[in-house]
Amino acid sequence: MDRRAFLSAAALSLAGGVLPRAARGETPPGWRRFEITTRVTLLDAPGAAQLWLPLAQTAGGYQAGLGLRSGSTGQTAVVADATYGADILRVDWNCASDVPKTVEVVQTVATRDRDGADRVLPVTQAERRFWLQPTESAPTDGIVHATAERIVAGKSDPRARLRAIYDWVVDNTSRDPATPGCGLGDIKAMLESGHLSGKCADINGLMTGLARAAGFPARDVYGIRVAASRRFPSLGASGTISKAQHCRSEVYLDGVGWFPVDPADVRKVVLEQKLALDSPEVRALRDDLFGAWEMNWVGYNSATDIVLPGAGEHQRTNFAFLMYPCAFTATGEPNCLDPARFRYEIASREVTV
Repeated sequence: MDRRAFLSAAALSLAGGVLPRAARGETPPGWRRFEITTRVTLLDAPGAAQLWLPLAQTAGGYQAGLGLRSGSTGQTAVVADATYGADILRVDWNCASDVPKTVEVVQTVATRDRDGADRVLPVTQAERRFWLQPTESAPTDGIVHATAERIVAGKSDPRARLRAIYDWVVDNTSRDPATPGCGLGDIKAMLESGHLSGKCADINGLMTGLARAAGFPARDVYGIRVAASRRFPSLGASGTISKAQHCRSEVYLDGVGWFPVDPADVRKVVLEQKLALDSPEVRALRDDLFGAWEMNWVGYNSATDIVLPGAGEHQRTNFAFLMYPCAFTATGEPNCLDPARFRYEIASREVTV
């Protein structure tokens, strides 16, 4: 299946409604514009090196990539992975050790809040089948399938079945602040161990996997928070956002469209705002995040178990996702979860025009 064909169709569909006005320097009513700047310096990296940076996607009726510019001491190219068509900036340094390895990337993105399903793009049968397929980190058989069937037992209405999965995930998971980064999203291991704790890639990954196992096309969307939240302080970030990565989930409902959900953020608020799960504030948020995303966040891609294009033998195993900068050097792979040692900084600012 050619995922790039799907993404090209998405860009063309949205371009007619948003990009012409944006090209004249206007932000359409209801939309916000953000500038995201990523600066990377590879330290202790003599000889050849490679770097991959996820790029903001154009998606549905809620996000549009408006511009991209970059400067680097290496050779840069926008590439796409073979399975999902996720856009990635790849930088190659085939140079002497005394050449500084630096890159700066500036992306301009427009977003608007999602409230309800996204009907902008037609969804083909092939695409539905694609988003029902199991992945290495999210199988749909065994304990995952059995759990999903138990959750939706006795319910026939698709929305009610989906709400049952969402509520089960909210009720049975917890956010673990000690989990590195955004977690691993290994939902089979979570269910087998009974330890349903982690961060967004774990909790929303569980939502996605259970939805697929129950017959819903579903996908994770990996991205980053770029502005303060109107809802809770813990659901936003601005200025330096190097550690503000966040994964969300969306599920396709027949006759409705792609439906946004985010049970992980319910659990984040419970932990970080020190609120009870049954408190009025959390109950309201729980209802809101079944069908809505506040777009103070920018999505990169939905590529799970990604093979980095051009990595070759340097990539020994598939990455669960590409949400952080990733590099290979002669001295090894810098820790993407430690921007101070990896030496990268991601900053955002809202642009008003």
